[in-house]
Amino acid sequence: MKILIIGLNHKTANVETREKLAFNGHKLEEGVFGLKKIPEVKEVAVLSTCNRVELYTCVSSTASAVENIKNFLSEFHNIQKTDFEKSLYIHTDTDAIKHILRVASSLDSMVVGEPQILGQLKDAFDFALSKKTTGVLLNKLMKKAISTAKRVRTETRIAENAVSISFAAVELAKKIFTDLSGKSFMLLGAGEMAELAARHLVNNGVTEVKVANRTYERGCELAKEFNGKAVRFEDFLNELVCTDIVICSTGAPTYVLHKEQMQKVMKERRHKPVFVIDISVPRNIDPEINKIDNIYLYDVDDLQGVVDTNMLERKKEAEKAEKIIDEEVEKFVKWMSSLDSVPTIVALRQKAEEIKLEEIEKFKNKFPEIDVEKMKAVEYMATAIINKLIHPPTVALKEDTDDRDELIAMIKKLYGINGDENEE
Repeated sequence: MKILIIGLNHKTANVETREKLAFNGHKLEEGVFGLKKIPEVKEVAVLSTCNRVELYTCVSSTASAVENIKNFLSEFHNIQKTDFEKSLYIHTDTDAIKHILRVASSLDSMVVGEPQILGQLKDAFDFALSKKTTGVLLNKLMKKAISTAKRVRTETRIAENAVSISFAAVELAKKIFTDLSGKSFMLLGAGEMAELAARHLVNNGVTEVKVANRTYERGCELAKEFNGKAVRFEDFLNELVCTDIVICSTGAPTYVLHKEQMQKVMKERRHKPVFVIDISVPRNIDPEINKIDNIYLYDVDDLQGVVDTNMLERKKEAEKAEKIIDEEVEKFVKWMSSLDSVPTIVALRQKAEEIKLEEIEKFKNKFPEIDVEKMKAVEYMATAIINKLIHPPTVALKEDTDDRDELIAMIKKLYGINGDENEE
């Protein structure tokens, strides 16, 4: 059995191609079962996200499986092979093992360290399990990928440090206030990036949300999404008095908040700290505001600087993660190589069991008057003897040694067995 991964992602294919080959909704079940019907495919699971489509398979023959899978993708998605073939990558055996471990650990993601991919891989595995399209090899590989990803997150800081503008804003807010629960927040304007930052703040404990937008109806819609309240744009200064965090993205060509205005606000707030983020380009908040005590003003360039620094930190952590993955790949390869001896181990035990049963039957015929309890004792002793006899060769077969193939052949010859019968 060979491990084969065929896929494409954001690095190899544009979004249009990824959409055409996606396994969404009912297509996922149909696709998994369709792939399983390919003669060479013995096990299969499908991962389909907005950034990647990957088929994880165990196959009997790699070359023919690749061609048949390509043909299946073409027919199933009604797309010419020439339209996607160049976007595909193909990994086999050790390369395939390493690839799926890197995917699970988010080292192959658009944003290194992002947490979503591990959950998506778990879902893909659970779905394949529920449809019974995986087996011993793929089950073990998927579990190894998941456990490796958890080890990477535990032993490195790859998932720490914000690497998006919106998340950087939240991380800075945490540094200023430590605990965001109970803090009030105002969204000034309705820019997409500011709205995303608002969602992150709410997810991190901010409870009181206000939305001030020039179009009041749009402000009401957003406020409803955040379980907050809408504020008329001309009234936002009054609301600033009881607001701890402000994110501004109005799209106005000039400043909408000036130093003099903020000085009055801070006086009424009794100079309690305020965190202000101006994501607007051009800037909508007077940078002179930063000179006021207890006001922490950041613009989009400041946030980008934080993101760039954090990206460098994540790259350093990614190097540590790669070493962990190399260790786990080596462990998995050793486990796979040990499978070569499994049929012989099974056949050896079967041979011993057959001998035991045959001799017990002879014993019963020779001593028909023996009572049940004594017969149980004889059977127990016979089992103990064969277990002790086959234990040394079993242990030897499981060891990771260079001469395993010779050992398998020798044991087959000595015991007169054929392990191939038990390969499945």
